[in-house]
Amino acid sequence: QLQACGGGLVQAGGSLRLSCAASGRTFGSSDMAWFRQTPGKERQFVARIRWSGGSTYYADSVKGRFTIARDNAKNTVYLQMNSLKPEDTAVYYCAERKPFTTGQAVSDFGSWGQGTLVTVSS
Repeated sequence: QLQACGGGLVQAGGSLRLSCAASGRTFGSSDMAWFRQTPGKERQFVARIRWSGGSTYYADSVKGRFTIARDNAKNTVYLQMNSLKPEDTAVYYCAERKPFTTGQAVSDFGSWGQGTLVTVSS
């Protein structure tokens, strides 16, 4: 299971860095992604990084503000969030791509663990 951490309360315009680590195993050669969810809404794709770290993909709502990165030696994935907005407030989850999938839907990812809450005040 994956464990996300690094969330907290920040003012609009501020920054946070989230981390995600696997418990007791390695990521292997999997793409990794971050999603977020607010109460009453579906889980939403935020960013994805290839297993090699050479390719990234972002939701339009975070492009230019968020950066996803990974350190395979540390078995950790990061999400650097800058210029935060109140609408970024959510529980953030990391996830591992399921075999034989290529999209960015929730169903394309698994190993969901406990998320971390990010609250951006205006």
